[in-house]
Amino acid sequence: MSPQITIDDLIRRIGELPPMPQVAQRALDLIRDPKSDMADVAKILAMDEAMTSLVLRWANSAYYGLKYPVSTVHQAVTYLGYRTLHSLILAASVASFLERPAPGYALERGELWRHSIAVAAGARLIAADFGQKVSEEAYHAGLLCDIGKLALEILLRNTNTEQPDWQGQPFNELEIAHFGIDHAALGAELGRRWRLPGPLVDAIANHHHPSQANEGAILAAAVHLADAVAMSLGIGLGKDGLQYTVDPVAVERMNWNDKKFNEISERILPFVEEADEFIRARRFKA
Repeated sequence: MSPQITIDDLIRRIGELPPMPQVAQRALDLIRDPKSDMADVAKILAMDEAMTSLVLRWANSAYYGLKYPVSTVHQAVTYLGYRTLHSLILAASVASFLERPAPGYALERGELWRHSIAVAAGARLIAADFGQKVSEEAYHAGLLCDIGKLALEILLRNTNTEQPDWQGQPFNELEIAHFGIDHAALGAELGRRWRLPGPLVDAIANHHHPSQANEGAILAAAVHLADAVAMSLGIGLGKDGLQYTVDPVAVERMNWNDKKFNEISERILPFVEEADEFIRARRFKA
């Protein structure tokens, strides 16, 4: 651990990150509230016209495979359901948070966002056999699984990861060996501060080692495999993507095979493309 920066400093660094955007916090409140209705959704979307546009574009993407295009939020709810729509709103609302560059991980502006969207979309598909509630929770966990990188990357900026002692092991294990903590644990701490449900926090903390997860075991396995898919596609690869080991427990737990890998790889790409367009549109508007 660097003598200048301690683990406590990193925890404080998480606290210094901007709080979750107001619209995202409201989206989380919707997800927690089983009594939420269309009026609640409309209030959130009214806060950001670009978000509404992205939600509808995502709904019409090849990822969902709808037979007929949707042009209104009401139609999106009808075809996709509230849980899925809430997830899309949450993703769009944290875009400004996740699009930040993370130079310590060699991630340029927007790359962490692209990776997070790819993992979220993949995790949802992988967890589909466990029902919509679980698959949407997997989406949330995938979306936020690497949020801790925004804090830990400040240590990596001044670290030569080309040295031999940074080779030969999964990158998160090397983070622990050198700094005493990894980005997953930092992300879980941020999740607790955001009052995320326990299974989500557990999944974020253990998405590199799903065999160690408890209440979020299914979510962690889905995110872990989706993370591997995104890395294999070169989406948000960065430094750590070059040393990614797939946990056999996740493979067994989710009945993972080459056919599923190929299917997930193909289906998430349109989702990521729309996410790219959303960021470009926001920058142009700004």
